[in-house]
Amino acid sequence: MPAAQTTSPITDQTLSMRQQAIMPIAAFAAAGDLSKLNAALNQGLDAGMTLSDIKEVLVQLYAYAGFPRSLNALGELMKVQQARKQRGIDDAPGSEPSRPIPKGDALLAAGTANQTKLSGGEVAGPLFDFAPVANEYLRAHLFGDIFERDNLDWQSRELATVGMLSALPGAEPQLQAHMRISMNVGITEGQLHHLGQILEERADPAYAQRARAALDRHLATKAAG
Repeated sequence: MPAAQTTSPITDQTLSMRQQAIMPIAAFAAAGDLSKLNAALNQGLDAGMTLSDIKEVLVQLYAYAGFPRSLNALGELMKVQQARKQRGIDDAPGSEPSRPIPKGDALLAAGTANQTKLSGGEVAGPLFDFAPVANEYLRAHLFGDIFERDNLDWQSRELATVGMLSALPGAEPQLQAHMRISMNVGITEGQLHHLGQILEERADPAYAQRARAALDRHLATKAAG
């Protein structure tokens, strides 16, 4: 994993202010609630997120909620940036990826390696035997094109994913899977409990309930071996 894909949380029980800011941005963007997203974007920038950080989250959204929600959210970020600039606020632009993203077979290989590392083992099973192209797209587009972009660390990408899936009814299996992946990249159980609190206080109680239920299911499965 590249050095850029590590973060330094305040404690092993809480998320940093920047990490906390990711949650409502990701959730409201996935839900398509642009009014609440506008406020969350301002809060995220005030909390130290760069424009690049937020762009990465909102581009990644397409893999979970589709291009319409992703493009609409990016448009809202443009409005927020312009409004802040008019008020004399120059937000930090952030950075681009440190290396070129692979193409073709190299991209699929990189995406497969990323998927395996994040998931803690090879991802396979009856569903992907039935529709193998779905896993190819996951490896090439999500874990390749997106997760190879090292200008946003993997912990932040997983927090964003959990926030997005928490806002999407019917995505409970995927939400549970990303609780496991979040822990695989170093987010602690305590921080995931804190995540539920942030969604409760700054997003929507229904989102928080889904996140907490998914975490409980993951921890029960983990305990059962």
